[in-house]
Amino acid sequence: MPRVLVIGAGPQGLAAAAHLQERGLTPLVLESGTGPAASVAQWGHVRLFSAWPELIDAAARRLLEPTGWTAPVQAADGTAYPTGAEWIEHYLSPLARALGDAVQYGVTVTGVGRKGRDLSVDSGRAEQPFVVTVVGADGTEDRLEASAVIDASGTWTTPNPAGAEGLPALGEATARERGVVASRIPTALEAAEFAGRHVVVVGSGHSAAGAITTLADVARAHPATKVTWVLRRGAVGTTFGGGAADELPERGALGKRAGRAVREGIVEIVTGFRTERIELEGRRAVVSAEDGRHLPAADQVYVLTGARPNLGFLSEIRLDLDMRLQAPARVAAEVDPNVHSCGSVRATGAADLAHPETDFYIVGAKSYGRAPTFLALTGYEQVRSVVAAIAGDHEAAARVELVLPDTGVCGGAGDYDAEPGSEVSGACCAPAPRRAPQSIELGLSPTPR
Repeated sequence: MPRVLVIGAGPQGLAAAAHLQERGLTPLVLESGTGPAASVAQWGHVRLFSAWPELIDAAARRLLEPTGWTAPVQAADGTAYPTGAEWIEHYLSPLARALGDAVQYGVTVTGVGRKGRDLSVDSGRAEQPFVVTVVGADGTEDRLEASAVIDASGTWTTPNPAGAEGLPALGEATARERGVVASRIPTALEAAEFAGRHVVVVGSGHSAAGAITTLADVARAHPATKVTWVLRRGAVGTTFGGGAADELPERGALGKRAGRAVREGIVEIVTGFRTERIELEGRRAVVSAEDGRHLPAADQVYVLTGARPNLGFLSEIRLDLDMRLQAPARVAAEVDPNVHSCGSVRATGAADLAHPETDFYIVGAKSYGRAPTFLALTGYEQVRSVVAAIAGDHEAAARVELVLPDTGVCGGAGDYDAEPGSEVSGACCAPAPRRAPQSIELGLSPTPR
C-alpha cells in the first residue's frame, strides 16, 4: 500500500492523514514537537476567529465519531470560539490518538528529495520515490521513502524579524537571547508583569492587535503603563480590520477593540517606523528607525510582524513559488496583500498547490507563504483536494465547494509610503456581496500520472 508522508501534525497535517486513511492510503505524519499541534500549543491562550463548526475537518469527524467522540459546540467562555488549547484538547488530540501509530513525535525533517536524483536530474525523476531525511529526538538520523509528500509544517516556528528589510534589526538577535524581544502574543498573566512599565508592539496584523488588546487591559488598570504600537507603513490603513463588515465576527471585534485603545489614548500608535536597530540599555531596549527616530527605552518588545515558510529542507525539490510571497505561484495571486482587494479570496485546491515535483504539495498556512490570515477551512479544503489528487480521483480534486468569509476590509494594507499619521488606504471599492457556496472547477488535468 503506497505510503504518503505528511510533515507536521497540526490541524491540516492531521486532517490530511484522516483523508489518506479514508482513501485506503497509508499516512505517516512526522511532528517535531512532543505532541499534536505543537505550534498551536504555543498560542493556546489565544481565542480563534473561527467557530467550532469551522474548525473540524469532515474526514476527521468521520474517523472520530465511531470512537464515541462528539463534536464540541461551545467554548469555556460560553461562545462557539475556542482557544488554541481548547482546540487541541477537544479535537486535535483525540484526532491524533485515533490515527494511532500513523503519527510520530519528536521527528524533525531535515531534507526531502527524489531517490538517486538531485535537483538538476530529469531522467526518471517522477518514477523515483521521495526520500525524506529525518532526525529523531535522540539525534539519530534516518531516511524514509514515500510515494508522495504533503508539507503541512506551517510557518509559526519561523517568525519574521523586526527589521524593515525582512532581515533582523541590528542588535535584535542579542535582544532576543536576553528575552527582551519576543515573537509571541503575551498571556494576560505575562502582560500584567509589565504594569507601570513600557512595552512596544511591532506589527499590524491580528497577532499584533491581540497583543495590543491584552496590554491595553493592563494599561487601563495601571495608568502608568505605556504601550507603543509600531507600524511600518505610513498609514493606519486597514490595521483595525473590517469591524462589523467582517464575516468572522471575532476577527472584526478584535480590530475594533485595538482601535478603541488607540482612540482612548491608552495605546500610542507610531506610523512609518521602519526598524533598523534594537539596542540594549541594561535590561531595556531602545528601538530605532532608519529615519533616526528612537522610541523610549522599553522593558519588552513584542515583534509580531508575521511569519515566513521554512524552505531550507526543500532545497532538492522543484518548487514553483512566487518570488515575493514564497507561496505556490497560483495561490500567491489570490492572497498577495499588496493587491488583494474586497471580498473573499478563492478557495485553493490541488491544481493551485501542485509543483513541478510530481506528488509534492505544500498545504496549510505554509501555502500562503508570507501572506497573512489563513483559515482552518481553507486548509481542510486544500487537503481534501490534494489527497483526492494523490489517490487519482481527479474529478474530486478539481471540485471545490467553499467560499471563504469576507474580511470586510477594502483594499490592501495601505499605502506603504503614505505620510505618517495619514489614514490613506490601499484601494477603495464597494463591499463584496455575500455569496452562497458554489462549485469551482480548478482545471486539474484528469490525465493519470
